Amino acid sequence: MKRLCTIAALFTIALLPIAGHAAEVQVAVASNFTKPMQAIAKRFEQDTGHKAVLAFGATGKFYAQIHNGAPFGVLLAADEAVPAKLESEGLGVAGSRFPYAIGTLVLWSARSDYIDDQTTLTRQPYRHLSIANPKTAPYGAAAMATLEKLGLTESTRGRLVQGENIAQAHQFVASGNAELGFVALSQVVDKGVIGEGSGWIVPASFHPPIRQDALLLNKGRDNPAAQALLEYLKSAKAAEVIEAYGYSLE
Repeated sequence: MKRLCTIAALFTIALLPIAGHAAEVQVAVASNFTKPMQAIAKRFEQDTGHKAVLAFGATGKFYAQIHNGAPFGVLLAADEAVPAKLESEGLGVAGSRFPYAIGTLVLWSARSDYIDDQTTLTRQPYRHLSIANPKTAPYGAAAMATLEKLGLTESTRGRLVQGENIAQAHQFVASGNAELGFVALSQVVDKGVIGEGSGWIVPASFHPPIRQDALLLNKGRDNPAAQALLEYLKSAKAAEVIEAYGYSLE
């Protein structure tokens, strides 16, 4: 019995350093990256013991919250401009910024067999075309660039409905309030293909690249979980998830 107690005590002591090194980081995540980040966070905790507490929303709103002292240690933005701005303003750790994903835009409808290709925008009757706010959302800006490329800026202007972010733009279409809309492929992909509904994947040449950058924020500078998460995002395990949701990597 004494020997068993000694072994149990040694086993407990051996576990203490592991528990002591586990940490938690609050992460601001762009709405388009919701599904892949939920999967990555689960793997990250299983593999490292660290925990990523996720908040999802518009990158522009996160920028304001970070300026107002929000406790985020890491930002996973929907663009490269906001992380670069935060870094230049001294709110992010210099040299920590890197692209974690290149987004893919898709014209999507919740109706099956509704969208074949870009001709849907001139061939199918519709009242509402959903996009994210192009002034604050990179996917919205990419949608407007696509419409311009197709010569449809003026003809679609009266039918556009704008979501505050890409999550709301997707919800307008999913709920039937808009017949179709430009959303992130990650929102509608299932096992590498578009799941429910129908869609047309917009060629990357139709709009500027949707480069999404990660940034270590000042509040995460000394947080081992924040640093570990950024390294994990560069790993093969994370890349597998990211690409499965329709993103490309640099």
